[in-house]
Amino acid sequence: QVQLVESGGGLVQAGGSLRLSCAASGRTIWTNAMAWFRQAPGKEREFVAAISWNGGSIYYADSVKGRFTISRDNAKNTVDLQMNSLKPEDTAIYYCAISRRLSTTADLGAYNYWGQGTQVTVSS
Repeated sequence: QVQLVESGGGLVQAGGSLRLSCAASGRTIWTNAMAWFRQAPGKEREFVAAISWNGGSIYYADSVKGRFTISRDNAKNTVDLQMNSLKPEDTAIYYCAISRRLSTTADLGAYNYWGQGTQVTVSS
């Protein structure tokens, strides 16, 4: 049984920073791409960032490019999301996910394990 547990969410003012972390247990994640998605109230879940199995390929949504940085530590079975210059429109529940693939993808259907999410709220 794979478990993903996100942490690091909270309330921050616009322009501030947060660092999200996702810890995997039940299996190693070094053979799979990982990603962060988010879902705001009343909206569909959307792609944020993905990182390939070895960190060699990284892909960001245009809305976060230049502000967010995804990274992973396969030895620790973790993937992080550093979020800088946060905006009110970044407010959402953030989820980490494990892909069936080695390479990065924004396709939500490619991800077969999900965490429970962590709330990020950015005040204006």
